[in-house]
Amino acid sequence: MRMRLKWLVFGLLSGLSTLAAAQQATLQDVRLWAASDKTRVVFDLAGETKPDLFMIDNPLRLVIDLPDARAVSKVGGERDGSGLIKRLRTGVRHGTDLRVVLDLAGKVNPKSFMLDPDADHGYRLVVDLRPSGSAANSIIASTSNTKGDGGASTANSTANAIAQVSDAPSRQPAAARAEPVARTPVRPSKDIVIVIDPGHGGKDPGAHGRNGTREKDVVLQIARRLKAMVDDQPNMRGVLTRDGDYYVGLRERMVEARKAKADLFISIHADAAPRGARATGASVYALSHHGATSEHARWLARRENAADLVGGVSLKDKDDSLASFMLDLSQSASIEASLDAGDRVLQELDGLGPLHKSKVQQAGFMVLKSPDIPSFLVETAFISTPSEERQLASASYQSKLASAMLSGIKGYFASYRPSTIIAQAQVHKVRSGETLSEIAQQYGVSVSRLRSVNGLTDNTIRVGATLQIPPPGNQQVAGLR
Repeated sequence: MRMRLKWLVFGLLSGLSTLAAAQQATLQDVRLWAASDKTRVVFDLAGETKPDLFMIDNPLRLVIDLPDARAVSKVGGERDGSGLIKRLRTGVRHGTDLRVVLDLAGKVNPKSFMLDPDADHGYRLVVDLRPSGSAANSIIASTSNTKGDGGASTANSTANAIAQVSDAPSRQPAAARAEPVARTPVRPSKDIVIVIDPGHGGKDPGAHGRNGTREKDVVLQIARRLKAMVDDQPNMRGVLTRDGDYYVGLRERMVEARKAKADLFISIHADAAPRGARATGASVYALSHHGATSEHARWLARRENAADLVGGVSLKDKDDSLASFMLDLSQSASIEASLDAGDRVLQELDGLGPLHKSKVQQAGFMVLKSPDIPSFLVETAFISTPSEERQLASASYQSKLASAMLSGIKGYFASYRPSTIIAQAQVHKVRSGETLSEIAQQYGVSVSRLRSVNGLTDNTIRVGATLQIPPPGNQQVAGLR
């Protein structure tokens, strides 16, 4: 997800920037997001600050001191926690500073970094908490993907500047003084943008079936259906790379996705087997690491072009080692997110019939090479197989394909951006081997809520049953755009 990747790049730059004195760092809002592997807290600030973080045992707490800061009334006091955080409290310290105390459910590894203002947000302090077997006073950002000795040196110093957490001695936090306030849902700052790419077009017809069905035609029809379904969802918007029978270059499709500020890119195709061979079923592809490496080299070679941005940040003024490090971080995160989104779509397609490949494959497809947009390619069926050619030409089957893709996409964003209302009236058909907890995690809802909505008395579910998926709760992932 594009929003998930930007904090990597902007965080790097924040460690390099020299900033002038700013206005008082008023705490305007606090946003919490709980995922399976970490809990994220985002503090929206009116000015820059230099936070001091330290852990306290018995009971476990993370203390965050914000010098020369105050909280507006709506975020002062106490509020319920989420994930690894049981409760969040704020209070005044030394009359001029703000102290935030996170009561923890278990031991964590904390990591923090500041983000500078951008077009949509002011200053932000981001704190990530990951479960740990032992208390951690400071965590240094990993630089294992850095290439070359010089690159490692620059990357290490940069990452350390952003991710270093203070190792101040333990001390008791001041009591919170403000009155508690109720939490309210936070609406997303922008729609989720899904760029849908119908393969081929114009002079490039793609594959064709024995009855003359052309790939370029059926994938455009499927893409249009998917866009209409996406547009019907609250807080989501679909964009087509082509909406007619004309040719669009492979790299131009990537450019169109970047112009649209895509949060996800999905390319739709129809497969074909060699003459005489018979194959069936759908498959999904994400970018391979070899494909990422070749694109990495190209971006480095062209970084003098100011239009080449990674996560909205120009590489033009960065040296080789830093630019390489930024690209490594961004592209690695992009591939990870692409595999996640692609797998969710693949599992939904499994409900339409046997798959050609049961796991997401990886290849060097050009359209998947954007370093900061999660991207995957769907081979919907084999147009060269007569039975699947007939299905692909059917409006009913095209709608089923589009609906399956939408369900996978919604599940992905429900996990990565849980406060966005994208799961209304959503249902899930239980497949063999699935558990209720796995389904709840897929859609970003609690097991108890899923049981309540479906009238279940325990966690027992049967294969083929249809579950109603409630909208995700009031948690908000950091929309770091």
